[in-house]
Amino acid sequence: MKIPLLNLKRQYSYLKKDIENVISEILEGGAYINGPQTKKFEKRMEEYLGVKHAIGVGNGTDALVIALETLGIGKGDEVITSPFTFFATAEAISVVGAKPVFVDVKLEDFNIDETKIEKAITSKTKAIIPVHIFGTPANMDKINEIAKKNNLYVIEDACQAIGARYKNKMVGTLSDIACFSFFPTKNLGTYGDGGLITTNNDNFATICRALKAHGSGENGEKAYNFLNNIKEEVKVDNQVDDTVYNPKKYYNYLIGHNSRLDELHAGILNVKLNYLDEWNNKRNEIAKYYDKKLDDKKYKKMKLSKDDFNVYHMYIIQTENRNELSKKLDEAEIGYGVYYPVPLHLQKVYKSLGYKEGDLPNAEYLSKRTLAIPVDPELTEEEKEYIINFLNNLEL
Repeated sequence: MKIPLLNLKRQYSYLKKDIENVISEILEGGAYINGPQTKKFEKRMEEYLGVKHAIGVGNGTDALVIALETLGIGKGDEVITSPFTFFATAEAISVVGAKPVFVDVKLEDFNIDETKIEKAITSKTKAIIPVHIFGTPANMDKINEIAKKNNLYVIEDACQAIGARYKNKMVGTLSDIACFSFFPTKNLGTYGDGGLITTNNDNFATICRALKAHGSGENGEKAYNFLNNIKEEVKVDNQVDDTVYNPKKYYNYLIGHNSRLDELHAGILNVKLNYLDEWNNKRNEIAKYYDKKLDDKKYKKMKLSKDDFNVYHMYIIQTENRNELSKKLDEAEIGYGVYYPVPLHLQKVYKSLGYKEGDLPNAEYLSKRTLAIPVDPELTEEEKEYIINFLNNLEL
């Protein structure tokens, strides 16, 4: 039985009519940038998350870069983050000229170990970026407490955690700024790249909106005035059609980016958002099934807080024989993923930072043992049972 790690074709088969209708509507409407679907999606995300501002951008990496720039983080600054995550988290820090400082993770939930953060703070530290890894909320109470005590910003990397809740509060609303990704494999994914920045701070939102569009236009002027303490009201022309021609976009105030959430992607996300909670609940059902059925003697399973709602972007198991297990899964045509084979502090690109093997033992331990098995909400009962029976009957 061939089972992919994520069956996007199966998902599309039942969304096809709605997806094609919205794409057709967009193409016929002629508004391909900053159109009604984008505005609708941003508004819906504000309502869904319970946040004041949701700003669509080109991808999750851009969201992180723009968030850092918005907070004024750059050359000479340090930002504390996790070594056990996708490269973009640290890459964004490096792109703005700052230095990533890695703090080890916890073996139970793979999130940054909040008890080790304060030891990593120096006079150059400006922010903490906790990653809600695999859809598991980090310990935001403690992280925010440390940040407040040390006058630091907090940026949530929620790229894998759309819909997750920390103590009944939505991930993406628990910090100064949060970042999401809508890469196709995410729990809410488009058919290409897409991202989102969320914040409850009006000034941060204005700067983000300016930076994502070349630092131009009304948002660029507002951001410029705020950053330069200019008390001058910016006139807003509500009659301008921003989808085709806006004369104000030729007046630039900040060095920014070309990072907009395209209208087609916004339309697709508007369709998929209708199903997000259903899909996340299904992932939880599958995870509980795995928790109950997987052989504890062969596989170490995720240990997560019962106070939080995990959205299981990935279901991770640990084994001492990952290479052998990978070969067996390949032979059986059962999809899997190795997340992450090299922790960020040991990546060659960060050799200059001076980390060596043994510095962050938990991240290194996990990088040799973790493996993701399908937790796709499209999994059938037969496929779930097949995966469990196969894993439990393996001799490793």
